[in-house]
Amino acid sequence: MRRRVVLPDKDHHACGLFGVMDRSGKRFSGEMVVKAMKNMRVRGNGLGAGFAAYGIYPEYKDYYALHVMYQDWDEEAKREVDRFLDLNFDVVHTEEIPVNLEARVSDPPLFWRYFVAPSKKGDEKKLSDDDYVVKKVMEINTGIKNAYVISSGKDMGVFKGVGFPEEIAEYFMLESEYKGYIWVAHSRFPTNTPGWWGGAHPFCILDWTVVHNGEISSYGTNKRYLEMYGYYCTLLTDTEVMAYAVDLLMRKQGLPIEIVSKIFASPMWDHIDIMDEKKKKFYTTLRMVYAPLLINGPWTIIVARHGEMFGITDRIRLRPITSGEKGDILFISSEESAIRAVSPELDSVFTPMGGEPVIGRLKKEEKKIEEKVSEVIEGA
Repeated sequence: MRRRVVLPDKDHHACGLFGVMDRSGKRFSGEMVVKAMKNMRVRGNGLGAGFAAYGIYPEYKDYYALHVMYQDWDEEAKREVDRFLDLNFDVVHTEEIPVNLEARVSDPPLFWRYFVAPSKKGDEKKLSDDDYVVKKVMEINTGIKNAYVISSGKDMGVFKGVGFPEEIAEYFMLESEYKGYIWVAHSRFPTNTPGWWGGAHPFCILDWTVVHNGEISSYGTNKRYLEMYGYYCTLLTDTEVMAYAVDLLMRKQGLPIEIVSKIFASPMWDHIDIMDEKKKKFYTTLRMVYAPLLINGPWTIIVARHGEMFGITDRIRLRPITSGEKGDILFISSEESAIRAVSPELDSVFTPMGGEPVIGRLKKEEKKIEEKVSEVIEGA
């Protein structure tokens, strides 16, 4: 009689992603996104969850909102950050981020927020405001022990930690205290990296936020390439490279997601070989120039910034993604069930092909971006 071999279980489709955007720009509370994430509770294990919301600070919308996490409630780290910010920024308002102390979360650090404007001096006056903020964020994250800037965009914020999504939402009071027109959420099931408050998703730089399901096996190559441009990974999770890669390609180099998706999830060489000459030249150039930013491994991401949200998978779709629409609302999720939980009657629902982005934009931005995409492709 043949002996039956029982292999250990491994969940290859864990981590829950959800994004919702009102393309008219109307703001709404976090109640919808929390309900959707509760529907996918089995995709996490309580070792990490988080949310990003856009349009939540209208009274300070012209200032960068820095959310800073102080590990171990390190008072010296906070004093050092306070001094650093006073030297490098005009700080117009600062406060501890309000939390619900009755929420069931494990060993939370101290969270503080600062609304700031750059105060550039000397050669740094040559930098754009965004480049200046990125530089200063990296200086804090690499140079001040136990202090991490987890959010640095205008009129938006990241709220994350160790726990299930509904627990993190309760801790930061997201259902009652904030309204935004884009919400992105994540439930973590860490496999190769530690579950800690700074390692929870989303990952953020400026107003870019990324949530991710899967593993990035090209992390080392991606990380070293990004370091050449002044981006440094300090949060012990592979997803961090995605946030910095998006900022480099889309903000600094001006590429739209329709092009960036072909860098992250490039067509195979044998597919490129059978394209017509114009496309063949274009995709060959992308693969050669941006080879270190090819993202290997099984992955799905949802990325947001002001005015835009998109979801994309690896080119052979090893991680799930589903999208739905209801009027002006766009949903992107790991599961259709989470979308149906908050919007049972959809106008449409579909599953995108691997490497093909699902894109939502504010209505006023759509035409402008479409024209830019055409210009990039025609000029290639």
